[in-house]
Amino acid sequence: MTAQRSDSVSVNSDMGEAFGLHTFGNDAALMSVIDVANVACGFHSGDPGTMDETVRLAKQHGVSVGAHPGLPDLVGFGRREMKLTADEVESLIRYQVGALSGFLRKYDLPLHHIKPHGSLYGMLARDEELMLGAVKVARDYGVPVFGIAGSAHQLVAEREGVEFIGELYVDLDYNADGGLIILRQPHETNIVAAAERARRALDTGTILSVDGTELPITFGSICVHSDTPNAVEVASAVRAVVDG
Repeated sequence: MTAQRSDSVSVNSDMGEAFGLHTFGNDAALMSVIDVANVACGFHSGDPGTMDETVRLAKQHGVSVGAHPGLPDLVGFGRREMKLTADEVESLIRYQVGALSGFLRKYDLPLHHIKPHGSLYGMLARDEELMLGAVKVARDYGVPVFGIAGSAHQLVAEREGVEFIGELYVDLDYNADGGLIILRQPHETNIVAAAERARRALDTGTILSVDGTELPITFGSICVHSDTPNAVEVASAVRAVVDG
């Protein structure tokens, strides 16, 4: 197992997951802690006003902005799988990235990357054909894809000449196969355990699954979800480890 250089690792967060007055995250407080924001583009969550405000805040805090496109499932928050073709995946992502790009242009910010959301993220991790739809959009915009190392995310991106950035999650558990255990509702994260996972991954290139299996992991960014109740504290603890 190989240790990773902490100075090459960013902290990212999924943001802009709100509708008008109703917000599900800690976006404003997290902006001073993170390096990269993955902004919801209106399909699983988000709306024009929220995208505008999130990009404005990112600009103010010097945070890079990537697109966080999801399934067209507002009620299920993009966490219910759908039967899609590769062409449909491409169109869904292209549409959402286009929407976010309008706000990036307003604030003179470049698109940093594309990171699929929720069930779309999981579907693309398992299916190379579907992932190709996402990669075509990333290639057209000349940006990397965030995803799970060793999955179809990485295999297809690299095969098609698109930069890939692997992620480590500290507020979700991993199963023995290295897959993420996705919950329908966010839960408070153990801050000490989150920091320890980040530290272990950086020092040894491994993490532990829920059953104690040691898993190798390669990553260039650590994700802290903004809708975790104690997201700011978790992100701050991870930031301290990365800045170490």
